[in-house]
Amino acid sequence: MAKRHNARVIIMAIDFNDQEDDDIIASINTTPLVDVMLVLLIIFLITIPVVVHTHRVVLPKESTTKEVFAPQDINLAITNQGQVYWQDQPISESLLTTKLKTIDPKLIHILIRADEHTPYHFIRSVLHQCRSAGIEKIEFITEPAHH
Repeated sequence: MAKRHNARVIIMAIDFNDQEDDDIIASINTTPLVDVMLVLLIIFLITIPVVVHTHRVVLPKESTTKEVFAPQDINLAITNQGQVYWQDQPISESLLTTKLKTIDPKLIHILIRADEHTPYHFIRSVLHQCRSAGIEKIEFITEPAHH
């Protein structure tokens, strides 16, 4: 007796009909582009706060009260040409360094008045001389802002 195998036959239908199915599709699939852009956006949103690191600082507030200065405080004026005045008397850079080293930095404040058009390197030089002499209390005299 011969054994019979039950075989199933699966027939797939393919339509080879040439009835105007060959139209060119002119649209672009933008889904992959949108997916990539969203992934990049998420990556940038996560990494930007790490890359841009800022330090928190407390900025000084404007004071509207009139300061009272002690008579022993030293008033230094700096012109826009860099000329330094010690208590309204012109002084050379070397003499300024010498005089700053002779004062007691714990009792005396240095008050600096500089012209608004004075280049910063002149002011920096005076500040450096004060710091080299051990003076830590340095104040700038300004005019109050007009509101």
